[in-house]
Amino acid sequence: MTDIHPTAIVDPKAELGLGVKIGPYSVIGAGVRLGDGVQLMSHVVVEGQTTIGPATRVFPFSSIGHQPQDLKFRGEVSTLEIGARNVIREHVTMNPGTEGGGLLTKVGNDCLFMVGAHVAHDCLIGNNVILVNSATLGGHVSIEDWAIIGGLSAVHQFVRIGKHAMIGGKTGVEHDVIPYGVVTGNRARLEGLNIVGLKRRGFSRDLIHEIRKAYRMIFAEEGTMAERLQDVIEDFKSNEPVMDIVNFINSDSSRRICQPHMEDAA
Repeated sequence: MTDIHPTAIVDPKAELGLGVKIGPYSVIGAGVRLGDGVQLMSHVVVEGQTTIGPATRVFPFSSIGHQPQDLKFRGEVSTLEIGARNVIREHVTMNPGTEGGGLLTKVGNDCLFMVGAHVAHDCLIGNNVILVNSATLGGHVSIEDWAIIGGLSAVHQFVRIGKHAMIGGKTGVEHDVIPYGVVTGNRARLEGLNIVGLKRRGFSRDLIHEIRKAYRMIFAEEGTMAERLQDVIEDFKSNEPVMDIVNFINSDSSRRICQPHMEDAA
C-alpha cells in the first residue's frame, strides 16, 4: 500500500505503484506515474508527463518534470522518463523534452544525481551514470552508460559523452568526449583514458593495454583522422571497447571530438 503524508498534495489522476512513499509537503501532478517502491522524501515536486521507475528515491527540494528552460517551448505535451533504482538528491532539477528534440528527456537505471545537478530538456542519459554536485547538462546532451560528470561541470548543448568517460570537476565541455576518455580544464581537453574507472569495472590489464595502444594511434600526429581510424579498425576490429571509440567518432554529431594536447596523446 502507499504511504502518503497528510501534508502532501497528490492529484487524484496521478498513478501510484505499490509501496510508494510520499513525504511531507510534496506535490504530485496529474500526469505523474510513480513505479513500485518509489520514495519521495519531503518537499519534492513532480509535475508534467513524468514517469519515475521502481525503487527510485528523490530527496528534498528536487523539482522534477516542470516545463523546460527553453524560450522555444510553447507548452507542447512532452515527457520525462526516469528509470529504476535512481538516487536523486537535494535540489536536483530535471526537465521534459521539447519539440526540437523529440519531446522526450530520458534517464536510465541505477544513476546517481548529487545535490544541485541539472538535467535539461531532451537529454538522453544511460545507465549507472553519475552527476556529481552542481553538474549541469545543457539541452540535447547524450550520456552513455557508466560516465561520470564531475562537480561544478557544465556540458554544452548537443554534446555526446561516451560510455565509461570521466569529466573532471569544474570542466566546461564543448566537444564530444570519446568512450573511456578523461577530460579536464576550463574548456575541456582530452587527458587520456579513464584507467581508474576501467580497473574498477573489471577491465583486464591486457584489455586496457590494447585500448591504450589504439588511443595512441587514433590521436597520433601522422596522417588524417580518417586514415588513423582505418588503421585502428584493421588492427583492433575484434576489440569491442576500441570499436566503441571508433564508432563513436564516426557517428553523426553536432560537435567536434574533444582532442588531447599532442603531448597527452603520446
